[in-house]
Amino acid sequence: MKLFTALKLLTRIVRGGEDSDYARYLFAEKLTHVLHPQTRFSEYGRSFLDDHDFQALYHKLEPANTRSLDRKFTLVELMKLTASVAGDTAECGVFRGASSYLICRENRRRGQGQVHHVFDSFEGLSVPGQHDGASWESGNMSAGLEVVRRTLSEFEHVEYHPGWIPKRFAEVEQRRFAFVHIDVDLYQPTLDSVTFFYPRLSPGGILLCDDYGFRSCPGARRALDEFFAETEEKVVHLPTGQGFVQKAVAAPLSPDPTPVGGLRPSPGAAGSPA
Repeated sequence: MKLFTALKLLTRIVRGGEDSDYARYLFAEKLTHVLHPQTRFSEYGRSFLDDHDFQALYHKLEPANTRSLDRKFTLVELMKLTASVAGDTAECGVFRGASSYLICRENRRRGQGQVHHVFDSFEGLSVPGQHDGASWESGNMSAGLEVVRRTLSEFEHVEYHPGWIPKRFAEVEQRRFAFVHIDVDLYQPTLDSVTFFYPRLSPGGILLCDDYGFRSCPGARRALDEFFAETEEKVVHLPTGQGFVQKAVAAPLSPDPTPVGGLRPSPGAAGSPA
């Protein structure tokens, strides 16, 4: 950061007033760029940061970590797209249960009796494979079943399926799903989860992968890219690091339109096949 620029910003900060908050933001951005040049700030004044109720809930669920705030907010917003979609919800890889809490809260608001299904080993990650890089070790991200039960204790419609993915999936093979959240970090459990749940998504349902856009989770991205390479739906890569797919809804057949004046083109007319 240039000294002159820093002094100008500090002067605006000291003077106070309406401009001082933006000056603090610019100063933090420039200082961060010096310390970590790859970091990019988002635009100033994003209104979701003024949602104080959500902020309070997030800090209750994640008291020591603010880094997934935008991802948790995105999860809740994406669930709005499934408000009229039939089916249960599920999460694969729940850690301490913060994302499942938000999913269950949205389910309760709808009052339609959806069941939320929780899948996790509750022993941390499995052994990373050849596609998973060097960021993870077996047992990372471990949180016990009782921790998650306490987090979700206020919700009635929750079913727990402890065990290594995909061993317990067969228990819900006859169910349909409106929203599925996958957060298992590694290639094989991500691929197993997508392979099982994608065919069981209702039309309009959403599959959201928390790990898709992170360099620390190359296996998760590979799994989604491989699976969806030949499907109609494609993965939407969000700047939060998430990736999601919405199950296609078959468009209704349109009736043969009648042109202005009520006349249809006759065979051989201009613009129609001879």
